[in-house]
Amino acid sequence: MERKASSPMAPTFMVSAPGKVIVFGEHAAVYGKPAIAAAISLRSYLLVTTLSKSQRTFKLNFRDVGLAYTWKIDSLPWDVFHQPSKKRSHHSVVDSLDPELLSAITPHAEAVSKDLPEKQRKIHVRSATAFLYLFLSLGFPDTPGFVYTLRSTIPIGAGLGSSASVCVCLSAALLLQTHTLAGPHPDQSAKEAEIQIECISRWAFVGELCIHGDPSGVDNAVSAGGKAVVFQRNDSGPSTITPITTFPKFRLLLVDTQTPRSTATQVEQVRALKDKLPSITEYILNGIGQVTTSALELISSPDFDGSGISDNLERWGDLIRINHGYLVSLGVSHPRLERIRELVDYAGIGWTKLTGAGGGGCAITFFRLNVQDDTYRELERNFATEEFQKYETVLGADGVGVLWPAVFRNGTHGEVEEINQEKFENAVDVHGIEQLVGVSARKNGEGWKFWTRS
Repeated sequence: MERKASSPMAPTFMVSAPGKVIVFGEHAAVYGKPAIAAAISLRSYLLVTTLSKSQRTFKLNFRDVGLAYTWKIDSLPWDVFHQPSKKRSHHSVVDSLDPELLSAITPHAEAVSKDLPEKQRKIHVRSATAFLYLFLSLGFPDTPGFVYTLRSTIPIGAGLGSSASVCVCLSAALLLQTHTLAGPHPDQSAKEAEIQIECISRWAFVGELCIHGDPSGVDNAVSAGGKAVVFQRNDSGPSTITPITTFPKFRLLLVDTQTPRSTATQVEQVRALKDKLPSITEYILNGIGQVTTSALELISSPDFDGSGISDNLERWGDLIRINHGYLVSLGVSHPRLERIRELVDYAGIGWTKLTGAGGGGCAITFFRLNVQDDTYRELERNFATEEFQKYETVLGADGVGVLWPAVFRNGTHGEVEEINQEKFENAVDVHGIEQLVGVSARKNGEGWKFWTRS
């Protein structure tokens, strides 16, 4: 008689985390000035499917980047990670990678995608390294098998925190699987939510260490907590990252130049300018810092909500325009970024600045009040003609969230829609992902719950 497969150990569930943009303070942040980074409603979504007891494997299926690989759980170097001197608690602060642990997982990470070009394979190996380091740090040898299926609506390599969003998803999923986190719930205190957000963010930072080597910690902090943060380097100690819990939600137009850029190149370019023209460059950097401080003062005013107060919105727009002008003076813009700004200015719909390192990447536009539909549609056509990729998004979005189980209940009769692996994998493009599981698309139904700072 054929043996019946045993049932899964836990329900299929999902976690999701947002990308981010730098709103104010690019480049000046390198020199100790404050910067504001905020979450956007473009997100990564991770579906966790637990396998039966007899299946001692786990699979990463990162469909949008073509990574699919299966490991045997029992073949991993658990003995190295579980040495008393190496084992960390789930609430530990880990600010550097352990060379011995990294060396132990390297052969397992290097096994992926061997038939791909080196540039693409390097992305896969770093992703696998991040996951394996987190899994072996947080998991246990008797962990049931599972499949992690990832989809994302965040453009990759555009300075929008896509890797941090993925690391936050991995961290949250593993912490839920090991029952370290109970998940957000209606009776959760502000203190408990804060502790859990910090726990997710800290382990996501470890993943970022595996991918980037020297991350600032801003991207994972924004992705885990949502809304926005103020970031400031400190020469005499660690950088400070302070949540802005009152940050309002803005309707935001994000436009991707589809021009590759290098953060390191742009940072070095500003450094070279500072060496050549120190006093003038310092004046510009101080100006950017003052713009950021003015934006923080505006956010803290009781009548500012980012949507309907004309005078405050105009002032916000002025700060956006001035910040972009300073960045142009530093030489970090690009003709494609300037063309986006030119098209928006001609249409008269809002205020535009580059976001991130510049030299390509993305621009953000804050809308004026009462933008006419015909004007906006013409702008869309112009973007399409010149091969810009636009995203309508929300700034100040929710942070990490969970859908447990991966089921939506909609309508007055409580119709149930289950999200399974096949349905999730077959969602077509950004629109299809959003329609199927998107936080924004599903806001009227019962489902997604978020850890929220008070």
